[in-house]
Amino acid sequence: MSSIFIILIATAVVLFCIIRLKLHAAISLLIAALLTALLTTPEMIMAFGEQKGMSSAEITSLTHLTVGKRLAIAFGNTSAKIGILIALASIIGTSLMRSGAADRIIRGLLNLFGKKNTSLALLSGSFTLAIPVFFDTVFYLMIPLVKTLTIREPRKFSLYLMTIIAGGVMAHSLIPPTPGPLFVAEEMGIDLGAMIIGGLVIGSITVLAGYLYALWANKRWDLPMRDTADISVKELEKFSLKSTSELPSLSWSLLPIILPLFLITGNTFSSVWLAKDSLAKGVFETIGDANIALFIAAILSLWILWKHLIDQSLFKKYITEALTSAGMIILITSAGGAFGQMLQQTGIGSQIGAMASNYQVALLPMAFVITALVRSAQGSATVAMITAMGVMSGVVNAELTFHPVYLALAIGCGSKIFAWMNDSAFWIITEMSGMEVKETLRHFSALLMVMALAGLVSIMILSTLFPFA
Repeated sequence: MSSIFIILIATAVVLFCIIRLKLHAAISLLIAALLTALLTTPEMIMAFGEQKGMSSAEITSLTHLTVGKRLAIAFGNTSAKIGILIALASIIGTSLMRSGAADRIIRGLLNLFGKKNTSLALLSGSFTLAIPVFFDTVFYLMIPLVKTLTIREPRKFSLYLMTIIAGGVMAHSLIPPTPGPLFVAEEMGIDLGAMIIGGLVIGSITVLAGYLYALWANKRWDLPMRDTADISVKELEKFSLKSTSELPSLSWSLLPIILPLFLITGNTFSSVWLAKDSLAKGVFETIGDANIALFIAAILSLWILWKHLIDQSLFKKYITEALTSAGMIILITSAGGAFGQMLQQTGIGSQIGAMASNYQVALLPMAFVITALVRSAQGSATVAMITAMGVMSGVVNAELTFHPVYLALAIGCGSKIFAWMNDSAFWIITEMSGMEVKETLRHFSALLMVMALAGLVSIMILSTLFPFA
């Protein structure tokens, strides 16, 4: 049985389990990983080991492992790479939201941009918050503000709505520490600082494209603001009623977001610009490590939360909720990592790697299309990125004419096509904004498609002009 056939079967199993059987993504991925491992022959594993440059002893040891052990090792390897980061990112996001720091950032941006540029303030605020906070949470947080602003300007409801979607949705797939880009960067051996910088650049381009579409759509279709009865919105609206003096200061609110980005990217630049044995380089290598940088940010965010909680008995409850949510994400991502590694052991990497020498230009759209197909079929951007990474694993060792970060970003952009009824965010946005399904397709699905295609085009152009190979 060929490796391509095994991958087709495994991918079909993932989609069948999620779409038809309605199984949890983690269970679906583990089932597919187990099936892939069972179908993989010792000869395929040996070819995989040789491709990875393993010694004869390592290859022999790998081929003699049981299916269960291979699966467990792959699961553990992924968890070791991203587990702490996801847990810390969840703590930071929850602390910013519950303390009112996230709302303070939005108010600061509104003051900075002015009333005439409210849509740009919402766009920037959503993009900024989505770096440490999951998109669903960002949307929960900002939709009450959108509704409040729309009371004064009813004709701009769809514009404001699309700006918070456009700002928040791309960071989820392009900028660590969100799980998808974090996983892809770790699997491809891409420095997180480089991934953050690349994600910020491509993210800015896609957000601009989304904003232009939002301006056009707002003029083309009238979208009234309707009554909704969502409890989560009411809970978050209490922050909009507080005076600015009751919220954390803007500098403290921004610190848990800006500081880890500075430390991680500082570590990346120090490795290039500073002497190998310099003190500054040693300091950046320590505190610029992603785990340490986010740990420092998490401590700061916890202090902000503790200081601004009226009822401090809720402190433990909120952190427990954050860690519970993070645990589920870690489980899904680790299961996806196990699936990806089982796919790699089929030897598909050597086949795609061989294509890389002759079809360099086609690799970026290939990664984009594979991710887009999986996303369209099952709805989860993170699962789509994990699955595509498993299929494209062979490119990691290929002689690329461009930096692999471009490939990771192409996978991230591909995860945004096509968002429709099988995506949980589709229904969250539909229900909380009061839109009808056809309106959500116009103001959410089409918006994401425009942004994703703009991202792919910009990635292909930049990989040609600035390959950094």
